[in-house]
Amino acid sequence: MKYRKFSDLNWNVSEVGLGCWQIGWCWGDVSDQDAKLLLKKALDKGVNFFDTSDTYGDGRSERFLAELKKTTKEKIYITTKLGRRVRGTSYKKGYKHNPMEEFVDRSLINLNTDCIDLLQLHCPPSNLCKKKETYELMDEIVKKGKVANYGVSVWKISDAMEAIKFKNVKSIQLVFNMFRQKPIEYFLKEAKKRNVAIIARGPLASGLLGGSINKQTKFPENDHRNYNIKGAAFDIGDTFSGVNFAKGVDAVEEMKKIVPKNFSLSNLALKWILSHKEITVVIPGAVNQNQVEQNTNVSEMDEISHLFPKIKSIYDKYIKKDVHHLW
Repeated sequence: MKYRKFSDLNWNVSEVGLGCWQIGWCWGDVSDQDAKLLLKKALDKGVNFFDTSDTYGDGRSERFLAELKKTTKEKIYITTKLGRRVRGTSYKKGYKHNPMEEFVDRSLINLNTDCIDLLQLHCPPSNLCKKKETYELMDEIVKKGKVANYGVSVWKISDAMEAIKFKNVKSIQLVFNMFRQKPIEYFLKEAKKRNVAIIARGPLASGLLGGSINKQTKFPENDHRNYNIKGAAFDIGDTFSGVNFAKGVDAVEEMKKIVPKNFSLSNLALKWILSHKEITVVIPGAVNQNQVEQNTNVSEMDEISHLFPKIKSIYDKYIKKDVHHLW
C-alpha cells in the first residue's frame, strides 16, 4: 500500500481507503459478520483511512468502526459525515446545520472516541457552502475539542470551489471517476494549490465500473441502485454517478476492450483516479473481503497514463453530454 499526505496535517493516509456506506445500508443486506471480516481485511491490506456517516444505518457503520479501532495498535483515521440525520429525530429530511454539535455528540458515542479525526459536512446546500457562519460554527466545535479537523462533502464542483475559500477546510469529498471527469478541468489544480485534500468517492460508479453489471441486472429492493435510479431518495449523482444506466453499460463494454493484461475493469477505474496526483485518497466501498482485496491491490499495480486518451474518448462519446454540466 502506498500512502499520501493529507492536507497540511501530519497524516500519511493509504491512497486506497474504504468507504463504509455498504456496511451501513442501501446496498442490500451485509451481515455483521461480513462487515467485520471485510474491515479486518482492509486493515490487513494497509488501509488506514475509513469514511462513514451517521446516516449509514443510523450509526451502524460508525459502530463497526469503533469496534475495528479496538483491534489494532496502528493509527487509523476515521472520518464521518454529519448534517443529514433524520431517523430517531424530529428533523425533516435534508441538510441541517444548526444542530451539528448534537450530531457530533452522538457520533462521538457511536465511534467510542473523545474527538473525531475529520468531520465532513454532509453535502450542504449551495447557500451554506459560501457562508462564513457555516465554518464559524465548525471552528467553535473544534475549539471544544470534539472535532480535530473538518472538511466538506459536496455534490457540485461549484460548492467545492466555495468551500475551499475558507482556510480551515482541510478536505473536499466529491464523486470522481472515469464517468465523472469534470473535476479535472480546474478543481483538482485549485485544491492542490490550496493544499486541500481530495477524497474521491463513487470511484466505480455504484458498481458500473466493476464490469459485472449488465442491462438485465436486478438489484435488491433495499439497494439504492433500485430505488434511487431516478433520484427519488437523494441526489442522483450518487447512484451510477448520475449516468443513464443503459448508456453506462454500453460505455463499460467499450472500456473492457482497453483493460490491460493482469487488470480488471475495477482495477483500471481505481488506477485512473490515483493517476491524478492531486487525489489524496480514493474510497471504494465493499460488501465482502474479495472486493477489498481487489481494490487495495491497485496501489501496487502499473501506471496506466498511456490509456488516458482512450478513456477520455469513451467518456466524450457516451457520457459527457449527459452529466458533465450537471455537477
